[in-house]
Order: sequence, then structure tokens, then C-alpha cells
Amino acid sequence: MDEKIRELEERRAKIREGGGPKRVAAQHEKGKMTARERIESLLDPGSFIEIDTFVEHRAVELGMDEVKAPGEGVVIGHGCVDGRLVFVFAQDFTVIGGSLGEMHAMKICKAMDMAMKAGCPVIGINDSGGARIQEGVDALSGYGDIFFRNTRASGVIPQISVIMGPCAGGAVYSPALTDFTVMVDKTANMFITGPQVIKAVTGEDVSAEELGGATIHSTTSGVASLMFSDEQSTIAGIKKLLSYLPQNNIEDPRVMPTGDDPRRADPGIRELIPDSPNKPYDIRDVIGRVFDAAAPGGVGDYFEIQPMYAQNIVTCFARLDGRTVGIVANQPKVMAGVLDINASDKAARFIRFCDAFNIPLVTFADTSGYLPGVGQEHGGVIRHGAKLLYAYSEATVPKLTVIARKDYGGAYIAMCSRHLGADQVFAWPCAEIAVMGPEGAANIIFKREIEEAADPAAARKEKIAEYKKSFANPYKAAMRGYVDDVIDPAQTRPRLIAALTMLLGKRESLPPKKHGNIPV
Repeated sequence: MDEKIRELEERRAKIREGGGPKRVAAQHEKGKMTARERIESLLDPGSFIEIDTFVEHRAVELGMDEVKAPGEGVVIGHGCVDGRLVFVFAQDFTVIGGSLGEMHAMKICKAMDMAMKAGCPVIGINDSGGARIQEGVDALSGYGDIFFRNTRASGVIPQISVIMGPCAGGAVYSPALTDFTVMVDKTANMFITGPQVIKAVTGEDVSAEELGGATIHSTTSGVASLMFSDEQSTIAGIKKLLSYLPQNNIEDPRVMPTGDDPRRADPGIRELIPDSPNKPYDIRDVIGRVFDAAAPGGVGDYFEIQPMYAQNIVTCFARLDGRTVGIVANQPKVMAGVLDINASDKAARFIRFCDAFNIPLVTFADTSGYLPGVGQEHGGVIRHGAKLLYAYSEATVPKLTVIARKDYGGAYIAMCSRHLGADQVFAWPCAEIAVMGPEGAANIIFKREIEEAADPAAARKEKIAEYKKSFANPYKAAMRGYVDDVIDPAQTRPRLIAALTMLLGKRESLPPKKHGNIPV
């Protein structure tokens, strides 16, 4: 038995060396950890249990019969993050460039299957040269098996993709199918076709970073949910993200008391909103004052998703009296908070995630409408804007809305109005709820009176003031019951907490159907 144990340990030690000291050193020189180092950094100390350590490929063509691939280029297993079970797989770039073959994919699929059975998140760390060409269709089959599982797991368990190196070709579609894609700046990239192929086909000369780096996907394409400067901060970010999420779609997120007084009023919020409805302010300042602080007396703690993409809308997680909530808020500081194609897509996806995982939604509305323009219309703002309507209407979690200032036209409806199923709608006294802004409305309604007046400019000013007095306020909507209450901004936190507490037992279900048909 002693001899067999020695053999076991020797085999295991050989596999743990990955591609060997030289390749490990090359990985470190790029500022990258190895697959096992990443897993150990992510999971609670001593909690990782590796599975399928001894799996090997069975390819023999194109010289593969002579190729050794310790661990088949991917490490899988389970462990804990902050005491909660997760499954993880990490591609090992030191072993055949982390390329995906038949058995490599089989290991990943096993981790995903076991995560589904255990009802816990699955975290995939991607660092791969792509499909293993020598294995041909078997490698492609492996990708298909992974995509199938990504789709079946969607809305059942949280799925987080972490890009810590190259991720190209078909490999990019697995992260795209998961809930969150996290990228490391400068060392991670994602693209369907690489720079060399693009150069050969189109003549365009572009670097991997310019084509599909973390900055591009965080600011321009919207592919990345989060970006961090290095691997350690990326891992810290993943841990914080997980702290807001439940284990699966049956559980609620953990309640994590922060010590922040649920009855705390904040008169300072009144000073954040400018007197002029056209003057910008940062909605994140409001969020920071309303939601739980990480420590008593501190600023509210929130975790923003896609912070650099479609910045005219803010999506983030925070806590109210220790309970996770998802926040969707127009950002008056950027494009006056208007809704456009990208903002609609960003918000709709975030809303659907929250709804799938029992996370209540809090919406802050301050927008003059949908962005006008030929580019938006030709780009399909009708179709994309409808996603936001669909997502809110479909959501059955508690939905709370605060109308902070402007809320005009279709955007009033889209930003979780009573008409889309909001459970409680509050408005601040400065809120303006109308079909359109006073200036535009006066020009249409009082066109003849203004034109025929002795002083058209003065008449227009008078009619704008008349319209504002009659419609640009929250009270018409409150009279109809579309707004539950007009509140002092200082009371926003206690009123939201009271509403959320009241709605914890909410029960609402959708009509029986296989699934809806969201406008994509």
C-alpha cells in the first residue's frame, strides 16, 4: 500500500506542475497566475476539492499520441467563497495553451452539471488559445455541450465567467451566455475572429487589445460586466459580487445586517437635486445616501454592473436593511438620463437577472424620454426599447419606484411605472410627470395662441408656466393612484424599507406558458 500511495502522490504532483516550470514562469511574467493559483485565491483557504485530476485526452491524430496534457488543461472542483459552496473550473494556459478538446470540455461540463445538482453558482476562469485543432469536430462538440449547459443553467444558478487571458472564436459564446463576464485589463481579450484573420480578410490592421480588450468590451460593446486592473482585484470583485447573490433561483439572497438604521432620514438628499429641471446631478450620490452603508456613519455601499457602458443608466446591487436589492436609475449627469438602445439593453438584462434570482428591484426615474435621432431609429430603438418594457412587465419580484424629477412620455411608462406592475411608486415634490416637457408641450397645445399674441415670446413663456402649474408635478398622477405617495426626499430610505418589508411575502405568477418572446 505504501508503494501505491507513493505512486499516487507522484502522479498527482506531476499533474499539479501543469506545463512545467518554464511555462509557469512565462505565465507569471505576463502578470498572470496559474489555474490552481487563481482557484486558491478565489476560494476560502483549504476548501478546494479537485475533481477529475487524472483525466487525459484520447486523441491520436496529428501527433497528439505523443502529447502529454496534465489535467487535460483545465482544473475543476468545488470549494467555498465566504463559507458558501461554489463550483469552479479554470483553464490552464501552461498546458497546450489551455486549448479545449473533447476531455477538457467533458471536465467543464461535469463541473456545470454538479453545480446544477448542488444548486450553487459556477465560476469559469477562461485562459485559452481556443479549440484544439488536432481534435477537430470533437473539440467543436465540446463547445456545443458547454453552450447547451450554459443555456439550461440560465436563471437556475448564477454563472460567472472570468476572462484572464485570451478567449477567441467559439469560446466567447460561453461567457456571453452566462450572467456576468468579468475581464482583467490588458491581459484579457475576447473576439470571434482574431487580428490576423481580420487583416487577411478585410485588410484592417488592429491589435488584440484594440479589437477585443477589456476596455473595449467595458465601454463600447457592452460584452463585459466588470473590468479590474489585475487578477487579485478581479478575484476580490467576484467575491463581492457573490455576496449579493443567492445560491440558486429557489433561495433568497442572504440578509447581511449592516448596522445602518432603517429609520434613518437624510435631509441632505434635498440639496442634491438642482432647482432647475435641466441641470445635471449624479444619481449615484442619491444611491449612496439612501442604501445601507458598509459601516455605521459611512456612505451607502453599492456595487455597479457595467459602470462604463451606457452610462446614461446606472445598474447596481445594494442593500436595504441588510437585504439585497437591484437598482436601475437614470443618470442625469450623462445625456440627461435619456433612454437609448444601449441603456435599454443594459437595464433589461439586469432586471431579468434580478427577477430570476429573487432580488427586489428599486428604480429611480429622472429622464426626459427616449433619445431621438435617425441613428437610434435605424438602429432599432423601438425593438431595443421594448426590451425594457418587457423586462419590467415580466418581473414578479417586489418592484419599487421613486420618481426623482423628470419622467416624461414613453420613458415614464418604461421606468417601472404602476402600469408595468410597480408595487409601490413614490414621487418627490419636484417630480414632473407628463407626456412631454413643458416647453415642447406648450409649443404644441398653445401654438395658435402663441402665434397670434402681440408678444409671442412673452405668450410662450406664460403658457409654459401655465402648463407647468397644471401638469409638471406629481399630483395629477397621485390623484389617479398611479403614484402611491408624494414624499420628502429625506424620507426615501425609511419609506423604501417599509415598502420592501411589506412586500417580502409577495406572491405573483405569470400565465402558464412555455416562455415569452422577448423582442431581441
